[in-house]
Amino acid sequence: VQLQASGGGLVQAGESLRLSCVASGRIGSINRMGWYRQAPEKQRELVATITAGISTNYGDSVKGRFTVSRDNAKNAVYLQMNSLKPEDTAVYYCYVVVRNVGPETTYWGRGTQVTVSS
Repeated sequence: VQLQASGGGLVQAGESLRLSCVASGRIGSINRMGWYRQAPEKQRELVATITAGISTNYGDSVKGRFTVSRDNAKNAVYLQMNSLKPEDTAVYYCYVVVRNVGPETTYWGRGTQVTVSS
């Protein structure tokens, strides 16, 4: 399974970006999908998760500003980021939890850089 993320870039504070991530390969079903991020010299942190039942969970620092969504037909997960702040600057990683035959497996994308200038 491969994940291709896109949509990162350089924006000013207060602006918006939309990240996309598409999974391809041998995929039976996808349970959870979502995004983590990692800023320089910081630990990777949860941004947002969405389950197959469309239940969502957000990191405290992005609640009310970011929205996660998914398109099951495209095996895709999206992250709409509004009111961006300089502290949102990080590499954003998408992930999917896939079930084929056997236990679930988590796959990660390579990451896409988001930089927010003040």
